[in-house]
Amino acid sequence: MTDLVQVVLGECSPADADTVFNVLRAHFPSDRGADAPRQTGDACPAVWTGGFLAAHSPDSVPGVLLAGSVTAGLQGGPVAVTRLRRALESAFVVSAVGTVSGDQEVEVQLRLTGPEHGAPPADG
Repeated sequence: MTDLVQVVLGECSPADADTVFNVLRAHFPSDRGADAPRQTGDACPAVWTGGFLAAHSPDSVPGVLLAGSVTAGLQGGPVAVTRLRRALESAFVVSAVGTVSGDQEVEVQLRLTGPEHGAPPADG
């Protein structure tokens, strides 16, 4: 499916991962339930994944604050990845870390921050 984008979040707190997924779920259908990411007792770094159908571009995404930075990997069709990336760019401060393009897929590595603008995430 060319509209499906796999999102991998890491190098962040569970609360920041939840904030990013909440923004994406508000604008794109997802395979992620409403469960918030949780940190396990493991010493290894945590990553959280989700699939999002980016069949359209959202009209407007309000800015959201993060407590720290989040590393986000996006993988999927070029148009769908661009749609999801634009939504992230309107909600957070985004810097590109790297991009790999294939014949029919693109993989983008982003760094999300948000303390410069936006509102705190809504509770609940």
